Amino acid sequence: MLRQLTIKDFVIVDRLELEFAGGFGALTGETGAGKSILIDALALALGERADAGVVRSGCDKADVAASFDIGGLPEVTAWLTANDFDADGELILRRVVDAGGRSRAYINGSSATVQQLREVGEWLVDIHGQHAHQSLLRGDAQRTLLDTHAGLITQAKAVAGAWKTWREAEQQLRTASEGVDALQREREQLQWQIGELDALAFADDEWATLDVEHRRLGHAASLIEGAQFALGVLAEDDAACERQIDSVTTRLSGLAEYDPALAEVAELLGSVQAELSEAVSTLRRYADRVDLDPSRLAEVERRMDAVMAHARKYRVQPAELPGLLTAWRQRLAELDESADLAALETKVATTRAEYLKLAEKLSTGRQKAAKEMGRAVSDVMRQLALSAGRFEVALPAVEGGSAQGLELVEFRIGGLAGNEARPLAKVASGGELSRISLAIQVLTSRSASVPTLIFDEVDVGIGGGVAEIVGRLLHELGRERQVLCVTHLPQVAAQADWQWQVSKATRDGVTLSAIQPLDPAGRVQEIARMLGGVEITEITRQHASELLRRPA
Repeated sequence: MLRQLTIKDFVIVDRLELEFAGGFGALTGETGAGKSILIDALALALGERADAGVVRSGCDKADVAASFDIGGLPEVTAWLTANDFDADGELILRRVVDAGGRSRAYINGSSATVQQLREVGEWLVDIHGQHAHQSLLRGDAQRTLLDTHAGLITQAKAVAGAWKTWREAEQQLRTASEGVDALQREREQLQWQIGELDALAFADDEWATLDVEHRRLGHAASLIEGAQFALGVLAEDDAACERQIDSVTTRLSGLAEYDPALAEVAELLGSVQAELSEAVSTLRRYADRVDLDPSRLAEVERRMDAVMAHARKYRVQPAELPGLLTAWRQRLAELDESADLAALETKVATTRAEYLKLAEKLSTGRQKAAKEMGRAVSDVMRQLALSAGRFEVALPAVEGGSAQGLELVEFRIGGLAGNEARPLAKVASGGELSRISLAIQVLTSRSASVPTLIFDEVDVGIGGGVAEIVGRLLHELGRERQVLCVTHLPQVAAQADWQWQVSKATRDGVTLSAIQPLDPAGRVQEIARMLGGVEITEITRQHASELLRRPA
């Protein structure tokens, strides 16, 4: 669960350090005070998109860090270990955004990617936004909600993958069937070209070897002459270096008896003699090996001319010919496969069968989950004063299937505008839609394994007795996991186990947001403000006290 959130220079927050408790907590305050900023800051730490706008005006960077207790989340610990992060029962996610919009991410003090924040964040927090009821009208959102609630996301991805494989096999068969003649011509040309390069038998590193040998053979006379000249100067002429140095060394060694200072010079010259002798030996061996070989030179030049001719023909560099041959062989293998229409037809049938197998299994899971979800959401809707409404999850078939399966997922309501169940978008008003959305969110949250749930003004459009029921539902959720709700309804806030008040003030000409934990007296005052507005009377305070005393 979420233990601590530290926010620095984020939007209109200069610095906040918040300690979170378990159960159901309410975040309240005047409109515009910045209640949702806390949620936005936490979302940033969980890997949401960042831009320069989150940095408080006049500051260099925004810094948000969230600390979680993961002692009861072995899958998170395993993920941290697998990704080389410390895993000691606590998890700290940190995000820093500079004034230029660039961001850095950290997990337990080590650099991380934003994608890694998102991955681990999916196990930690679910955030239900105030506009969730709008996305509820989209078919893809309805399908995702059902699959997520039923634990079918992995199966749905497998179906999408199988669909893609099947369609690719069909396209391959179609291409092969429509272009048999063209493919056969390409196949014959490739076979001829491959045969030509096979006959050339040109190895990967042969060009570099030929080039070195050609330069050596082409300059053999100069190499021999140079070696002989060097040998003469160093060892074989009358005034050769080797003899001169030997004479000097002998003379200085004798003189060193009179002045030891010359002994060091004589010793150095002795080393020179040894190295010079080694150089002379190496040169003699080289001179014995180098020889004029016109026939070999001609052979190398013929080989290089043949290679160059093929390289010019196929418009590549000589060293690229082996790679070209490999590419042609791969393409020929593909054409051979394409030419085998029977094999392609078998592949289409096999991939289609695999898709249908997975899609039918997904359909079975969806059918079961749709009935359960329909009953459960209907039960919650009745609690939210939608007793005439009946929630259904319809699964109309899709002819031939799709990447999403063999059916659509469509949320329908019966009883609000007649007995026949009709699509949600066609029968629900704005207020009804927000309550239906809340019912679905409460239900899916109950079945989720995420330890922290955040509701950001999801109670918009409701009030009175329904608001009190919403508070009770959230309080019930708080018994199982940590729940935080940003709300403007006193009936909801009064059901919370703990409450924070968000306020906004001007300091040194700068508008800043602050959060204050409320004690029992503070909660009475804040609930009274939510009930009565600017002017709070004793009657309003009594009403607030009554709301707080009501059993959850």
